Amino acid sequence: MTEIDPAASQAATIEPCWLVEATYAPDGAESRTPFRAAHIAHLGELIAAGRVVEAGAYVDVSSSVMIVRAASEDEALDLFRSDVYLRNGVWVELRARPFGRVKV
Repeated sequence: MTEIDPAASQAATIEPCWLVEATYAPDGAESRTPFRAAHIAHLGELIAAGRVVEAGAYVDVSSSVMIVRAASEDEALDLFRSDVYLRNGVWVELRARPFGRVKV
């Protein structure tokens, strides 16, 4: 069993974030193809601006998950309401939950 370093646990903080999950349409794996470059570019801008901490999709293309910095649920969802995937029916639902990100 690994021992926990008390100094390391004291140095850790919890950053309040939001976990945003976007559900793909049943044909999402195929329908995303023409929009994927624009979608990735949008995520890149949000990452560069420090708004998105992490982003990716489940390998079965059932949904995407993004950890974002936002002041409210509505603000977190607003980051993706104009995303090309949602505008073109690749994503069919967005939802957000408060998330505590451990920072060391």
